[in-house]
Amino acid sequence: MTANTHGQQPPPEEQQEMPLIEHLLELRSRLLKIVLAVVICFAAIYPFANELYLLISEPLRELLPVGQTMIATDITSPFFAPLKLALVLSVFVAIPYILFQIWSFIAPGLYTHEKRLAFPLLFTSVILFYAGAVFAYFVVFPLVFGFFTAIGPEGIVELPDINSYLNFVLKMFFAFGVAFEIPIATVLLILSGATTPQDLAAKRPYVVVACFIIGMMLTPPDIISQTLLAVPMWILFEFGIIFGRMAHREADAASEERQEHE
Repeated sequence: MTANTHGQQPPPEEQQEMPLIEHLLELRSRLLKIVLAVVICFAAIYPFANELYLLISEPLRELLPVGQTMIATDITSPFFAPLKLALVLSVFVAIPYILFQIWSFIAPGLYTHEKRLAFPLLFTSVILFYAGAVFAYFVVFPLVFGFFTAIGPEGIVELPDINSYLNFVLKMFFAFGVAFEIPIATVLLILSGATTPQDLAAKRPYVVVACFIIGMMLTPPDIISQTLLAVPMWILFEFGIIFGRMAHREADAASEERQEHE
């Protein structure tokens, strides 16, 4: 691979192509490292799986009346529910390393200015995903579970199933984690040329409606959780427009610089 005098990588058609077999070998190596990282995280997390389940179920358990608790309706649930939680948390914890391996695989084919943008986007996407999960645990869960435990008919004993609860909270973690990626998606749309900051700003009313529709689809059928997902999505969309404008200006400046040097 040759480099020009300005420290810019040549276009892909001018680069010395790596043989397909080498690409596949490198891809296999990256995938093996990812699997190994997840296995290591799982080995470290699984011994504490029961304690972690108690922690993740605390927002609901502390709202249950005295004498009521969670139950297991399936004989295998006490084993598989913590096991599933440990496996999901292993992937969750390994996300930074997984994205690093993906970055290491694709980085050689990027221009210098693309690398400057791609790495911050990857790093920010990890932070935003974790922030979405934290927001769900500390803000959404207490409000949602408080709402559901308060509206039940009198005389009905609430005994939540541990497996059903786990499926519910994992879905919520995923929904809020993905929703918090909206600024990254907005910036990528702008950088790809699919839209512009001005067009996105003009479509703001439609985006707000779409946020509430998505909130209705991804959360339980109550106005509290729907609003708690829709409002942050809209705010994050506004941040995405702001950062998209900044990234768009930087990309335009880099493009003009390349044209001057050609």
